[in-house]
Amino acid sequence: MTTDNHNNGRRRFLIGATSAVGAVGAVGVAVPFLAAWKPSAKARAAGAPVKYNIKKLEPGAMVTVEWRRQPIFIVRRTDEALALLKKIPKDDLKDPDSLNLAQQPEYAKNETRASNPEYLVIKGVCTHLGCAPKYRPELHAEDLGDDWVGGFFCPCHGSKFDLAGRVYSGVPAGANLPVPPYRFEGDAIIIGEDQEVAS
Repeated sequence: MTTDNHNNGRRRFLIGATSAVGAVGAVGVAVPFLAAWKPSAKARAAGAPVKYNIKKLEPGAMVTVEWRRQPIFIVRRTDEALALLKKIPKDDLKDPDSLNLAQQPEYAKNETRASNPEYLVIKGVCTHLGCAPKYRPELHAEDLGDDWVGGFFCPCHGSKFDLAGRVYSGVPAGANLPVPPYRFEGDAIIIGEDQEVAS
Protein backbone atom coordinates (compact mmCIF):
# COMPACT_ATOMS: atom_id res chain seq x y z
CA MET A 1 0.00 0.00 0.00
CA THR A 2 1.45 3.35 -1.02
CA THR A 3 1.55 6.34 1.30
CA ASP A 4 -0.97 8.25 -0.85
CA ASN A 5 -3.52 5.42 -0.63
CA HIS A 6 -2.85 5.08 3.08
CA ASN A 7 -3.45 8.85 3.64
CA ASN A 8 -6.60 8.78 1.50
CA GLY A 9 -7.98 5.91 3.59
CA ARG A 10 -7.15 7.76 6.80
CA ARG A 11 -8.68 10.94 5.46
CA ARG A 12 -11.94 9.13 4.54
CA PHE A 13 -12.05 7.47 7.95
CA LEU A 14 -11.51 10.80 9.80
CA ILE A 15 -14.11 12.59 7.67
CA GLY A 16 -16.64 9.80 8.30
CA ALA A 17 -15.90 9.66 12.03
CA THR A 18 -16.06 13.45 12.38
CA SER A 19 -19.36 13.56 10.46
CA ALA A 20 -20.85 10.85 12.68
CA VAL A 21 -19.75 12.61 15.88
CA GLY A 22 -21.07 15.92 14.51
CA ALA A 23 -24.44 14.36 13.67
CA VAL A 24 -24.73 12.87 17.16
CA GLY A 25 -23.80 16.25 18.64
CA ALA A 26 -26.40 18.04 16.49
CA VAL A 27 -29.11 15.63 17.66
CA GLY A 28 -27.92 16.08 21.26
CA VAL A 29 -28.35 19.86 20.93
CA ALA A 30 -31.61 19.71 18.95
CA VAL A 31 -33.51 17.43 21.35
CA PRO A 32 -33.37 19.73 24.42
CA PHE A 33 -33.91 22.78 22.18
CA LEU A 34 -37.08 21.31 20.66
CA ALA A 35 -38.25 20.04 24.07
CA ALA A 36 -38.07 23.62 25.36
CA TRP A 37 -40.71 24.60 22.79
CA LYS A 38 -43.14 21.96 24.07
CA PRO A 39 -45.67 23.44 26.55
CA SER A 40 -45.22 22.37 30.16
CA ALA A 41 -47.81 20.18 31.90
CA LYS A 42 -48.95 23.27 33.82
CA ALA A 43 -49.42 25.24 30.58
CA ARG A 44 -51.33 22.36 28.97
CA ALA A 45 -53.56 22.09 32.06
CA ALA A 46 -54.26 25.86 31.99
CA GLY A 47 -55.86 25.50 28.55
CA ALA A 48 -57.45 22.11 29.12
CA PRO A 49 -61.23 21.76 29.09
CA VAL A 50 -63.02 21.99 32.46
CA LYS A 51 -65.88 19.70 33.41
CA TYR A 52 -68.58 20.84 35.85
CA ASN A 53 -71.51 18.73 37.08
CA ILE A 54 -74.68 20.86 36.86
CA LYS A 55 -77.02 18.29 38.41
CA LYS A 56 -77.17 20.09 41.78
CA LEU A 57 -77.27 23.65 40.40
CA GLU A 58 -80.62 25.07 41.57
CA PRO A 59 -82.83 27.17 39.25
CA GLY A 60 -81.81 30.82 39.59
CA ALA A 61 -78.37 29.95 41.01
CA MET A 62 -74.96 30.74 39.56
CA VAL A 63 -71.61 29.03 39.99
CA THR A 64 -68.17 30.26 38.92
CA VAL A 65 -65.54 27.89 37.51
CA GLU A 66 -62.09 28.71 36.21
CA TRP A 67 -60.99 28.02 32.64
CA ARG A 68 -57.78 29.40 31.14
CA ARG A 69 -57.38 31.50 34.29
CA GLN A 70 -60.65 33.30 33.65
CA PRO A 71 -63.89 33.09 35.63
CA ILE A 72 -66.70 31.34 33.78
CA PHE A 73 -70.23 31.95 35.05
CA ILE A 74 -72.74 29.12 34.75
CA VAL A 75 -76.30 30.27 35.49
CA ARG A 76 -79.34 28.04 35.62
CA ARG A 77 -82.07 30.38 34.45
CA THR A 78 -85.65 30.07 35.59
CA ASP A 79 -88.61 30.08 33.21
CA GLU A 80 -89.47 33.54 34.58
CA ALA A 81 -85.98 34.85 33.77
CA LEU A 82 -86.20 33.47 30.22
CA ALA A 83 -89.61 35.10 29.75
CA LEU A 84 -88.25 38.45 30.99
CA LEU A 85 -85.38 38.30 28.44
CA LYS A 86 -87.99 38.53 25.67
CA LYS A 87 -89.51 41.65 27.23
CA ILE A 88 -86.30 43.74 27.16
CA PRO A 89 -86.70 46.30 24.33
CA LYS A 90 -84.04 45.77 21.68
CA ASP A 91 -83.30 49.49 21.73
CA ASP A 92 -82.13 49.10 25.33
CA LEU A 93 -79.29 46.79 24.22
CA LYS A 94 -76.16 47.53 22.16
CA ASP A 95 -76.07 44.13 20.41
CA PRO A 96 -79.48 42.50 21.06
CA ASP A 97 -79.13 39.94 18.26
CA SER A 98 -75.55 38.96 19.14
CA LEU A 99 -74.24 39.94 15.72
CA ASN A 100 -70.64 40.21 16.96
CA LEU A 101 -69.58 36.68 16.03
CA ALA A 102 -66.37 36.99 18.05
CA GLN A 103 -68.50 37.06 21.23
CA GLN A 104 -70.08 33.59 20.99
CA PRO A 105 -69.99 30.30 19.06
CA GLU A 106 -72.54 29.83 16.28
CA TYR A 107 -74.76 27.61 18.47
CA ALA A 108 -75.11 30.46 21.00
CA LYS A 109 -76.09 33.12 18.46
CA ASN A 110 -79.68 33.43 19.61
CA GLU A 111 -81.83 35.38 22.07
CA THR A 112 -80.68 33.32 25.08
CA ARG A 113 -77.05 33.07 23.86
CA ALA A 114 -77.02 29.39 24.75
CA SER A 115 -77.37 25.97 23.15
CA ASN A 116 -79.73 25.02 25.99
CA PRO A 117 -81.77 28.10 27.09
CA GLU A 118 -81.89 26.94 30.71
CA TYR A 119 -78.10 27.27 31.13
CA LEU A 120 -76.09 30.40 30.45
CA VAL A 121 -72.31 29.93 30.14
CA ILE A 122 -70.32 33.18 29.85
CA LYS A 123 -66.93 34.63 30.71
CA GLY A 124 -67.24 36.64 33.90
CA VAL A 125 -65.07 39.50 32.67
CA CYS A 126 -66.54 42.91 31.87
CA THR A 127 -65.88 43.95 28.27
CA HIS A 128 -65.04 47.48 29.38
CA LEU A 129 -61.85 47.17 31.44
CA GLY A 130 -61.85 43.52 32.51
CA CYS A 131 -63.49 43.93 35.94
CA ALA A 132 -65.66 41.20 37.44
CA PRO A 133 -69.39 41.87 37.06
CA LYS A 134 -71.68 40.81 39.93
CA TYR A 135 -74.62 38.45 39.47
CA ARG A 136 -77.77 40.42 40.29
CA PRO A 137 -80.79 38.17 39.57
CA GLU A 138 -83.34 40.18 41.60
CA LEU A 139 -86.03 42.26 39.92
CA HIS A 140 -86.40 46.03 40.30
CA ALA A 141 -83.15 46.54 42.23
CA GLU A 142 -83.13 49.96 43.90
CA ASP A 143 -79.62 50.83 42.72
CA LEU A 144 -80.25 49.58 39.16
CA GLY A 145 -83.71 51.01 38.45
CA ASP A 146 -87.29 49.83 38.39
CA ASP A 147 -86.88 48.32 34.93
CA TRP A 148 -84.06 45.98 36.08
CA VAL A 149 -85.09 42.38 35.33
CA GLY A 150 -81.96 40.63 36.54
CA GLY A 151 -78.54 40.18 35.04
CA PHE A 152 -74.98 41.29 35.75
CA PHE A 153 -73.76 44.62 37.06
CA CYS A 154 -70.15 45.83 37.04
CA PRO A 155 -69.78 48.14 40.07
CA CYS A 156 -66.41 49.47 38.87
CA HIS A 157 -67.82 51.66 36.10
CA GLY A 158 -71.55 50.89 35.99
CA SER A 159 -71.83 48.53 33.02
CA LYS A 160 -74.98 46.40 32.96
CA PHE A 161 -75.73 43.12 31.18
CA ASP A 162 -78.96 41.12 31.00
CA LEU A 163 -79.33 37.42 31.91
CA ALA A 164 -78.06 36.48 28.46
CA GLY A 165 -74.90 38.54 28.97
CA ARG A 166 -76.06 41.19 26.47
CA VAL A 167 -74.78 44.68 27.24
CA TYR A 168 -77.21 47.53 27.82
CA SER A 169 -76.96 50.78 25.88
CA GLY A 170 -75.56 53.85 27.62
CA VAL A 171 -72.93 52.03 29.67
CA PRO A 172 -69.12 51.98 29.25
CA ALA A 173 -68.87 48.31 28.14
CA GLY A 174 -69.00 48.08 24.37
CA ALA A 175 -69.76 44.38 23.81
CA ASN A 176 -71.72 41.48 25.21
CA LEU A 177 -70.06 39.15 27.72
CA PRO A 178 -68.27 36.45 25.67
CA VAL A 179 -69.59 32.89 25.52
CA PRO A 180 -66.74 30.35 25.63
CA PRO A 181 -66.87 27.12 23.64
CA TYR A 182 -68.77 24.47 25.61
CA ARG A 183 -70.83 21.34 25.28
CA PHE A 184 -73.07 19.14 27.41
CA GLU A 185 -72.17 15.60 28.38
CA GLY A 186 -74.88 13.96 30.49
CA ASP A 187 -75.18 16.01 33.70
CA ALA A 188 -72.00 17.97 33.00
CA ILE A 189 -70.94 21.01 31.03
CA ILE A 190 -67.50 20.77 29.45
CA ILE A 191 -66.05 24.25 28.98
CA GLY A 192 -63.37 24.54 26.33
CA GLU A 193 -64.83 22.06 23.84
CA ASP A 194 -67.31 23.00 21.12
CA GLN A 195 -70.42 20.96 20.53
CA GLU A 196 -71.37 19.70 17.12
CA VAL A 197 -73.45 22.27 15.26
CA ALA A 198 -76.56 20.74 13.69
CA SER A 199 -76.76 21.47 9.99
